[in-house]
Amino acid sequence: MTKSIHDFQDEYGRITSWPSDRRRAHQLAILDHLKNLLESGRSYSEEDLRSLLAEHTTLDDVSVLIRELVESSYVATDDSSYWRADGRPGRAG
Repeated sequence: MTKSIHDFQDEYGRITSWPSDRRRAHQLAILDHLKNLLESGRSYSEEDLRSLLAEHTTLDDVSVLIRELVESSYVATDDSSYWRADGRPGRAG
């Protein structure tokens, strides 16, 4: 990603705001950053994912981040668990 997310982070690196739709490149940079917080090949419950994202953001509701991660194909789900889209848990490469 070539866009910086610095304008959307506080001094601790937490995401403090979600860019508008006209700043889609910044949204994608944030999603890429958040995806990299997830371990490849690990499955997360919704509660675990919400907890992880809440640690890295000051947003009141992380639902928008989860929805964007899934809709933008950074994270996959089977409605009971979530994982990085670059590797489904329990499957080889």
